[in-house]
Amino acid sequence: MDLVARAERIPASGETVAGHSFQTHPGGKGANQAVAVARLGYPVKMIGRVGEDGFGVELLEHLRATGVDVAGVARSDGASGVAVIVVSDAAENCIVVTPGANALVTPKDIDENIEALRGAGMVLTQLEIPLETVEHLATVCAREGVPLMLDPAPARELPESLLREVTWFTPNETEAGFFLGEGAGGMEPEAIAAALMGKGIRGVVLKMGARGAYLKTGAEAGSLVSSFAVRAVDTTAAGDAFNGAFAVGLMMGMGTGESARFAAAAAAVSVTRAGAQESMAGMDEVKAMLAQG
Repeated sequence: MDLVARAERIPASGETVAGHSFQTHPGGKGANQAVAVARLGYPVKMIGRVGEDGFGVELLEHLRATGVDVAGVARSDGASGVAVIVVSDAAENCIVVTPGANALVTPKDIDENIEALRGAGMVLTQLEIPLETVEHLATVCAREGVPLMLDPAPARELPESLLREVTWFTPNETEAGFFLGEGAGGMEPEAIAAALMGKGIRGVVLKMGARGAYLKTGAEAGSLVSSFAVRAVDTTAAGDAFNGAFAVGLMMGMGTGESARFAAAAAAVSVTRAGAQESMAGMDEVKAMLAQG
């Protein structure tokens, strides 16, 4: 759950400032991506955990209401994951993320939902759950022949054995810089994608915000997918909107370039309104954005 307080400025250490608004928004990268898929009318199941607190009840209810199958979401003693966010009037922010139940998602949770994984056309994951669980998931997906899309956020060191089992690696520019080191700052998108693929990854989608996305697979030349010109209100979860829609495009039989364009349109819709899961686009909205572009 995202707990968002807005104030004129972010307080300094030890300081209290008066806020002028407060909102709660269902969040979490995995849930955001699941909702992005469901809003597009495609079936999606989620595996994860929430706490036994009120937030856990609310998060599950919201997922069900959007059409996400939550049979694989377990309840754990204690708190659900939360992000405490302070946003200034200058659009600066500071965030404290407390994993809560997300830190309790284990390889056992993966094994207990093996039939859901076997029946999937694609699995999407991120790094808000323990790394050992992500590694186990990658091994299971490789064994079962199910494509795996990894959104490497929050960025952390990853073993090459994991990267070699990833079908689609979808960092933003900041995350790509983390994996490639200081020299990545002056690199062009094609060089960044090529360097990431040198680690054994089979496909890269480099998300570059308003500059679009750079797509590369195999030995073929990469391609830049342009963004759509919109008036941005809130960019929260735009990357999650992209990932969910990219997966849906591929599952609907679109080519990789067409799927990335479809995903860019979904992300463009999402930034025109506030919130994370609340901002996800429906199929008609994506089609309308594509028609404008």
